[in-house]
Amino acid sequence: MYNNINVERARFKMSVEELCGKIGIARKTYYNWQDNGDIPSTKLIAMADLFNCSTDYLLGRDQQSA
Repeated sequence: MYNNINVERARFKMSVEELCGKIGIARKTYYNWQDNGDIPSTKLIAMADLFNCSTDYLLGRDQQSA
């Protein structure tokens, strides 16, 4: 659902497990977000900070990463 999250994770050479550890979630939660959406704003902001990009980009609302 949120392809840009996977794009940034790959760009940073980060596994799903590493990303989950950095933002404090279970791997199952990550895959649930990918299937169903509903990412809490605090976790979305944490990913945007980690990847140095906007939350709109991660959600696919803006195609520019910065």
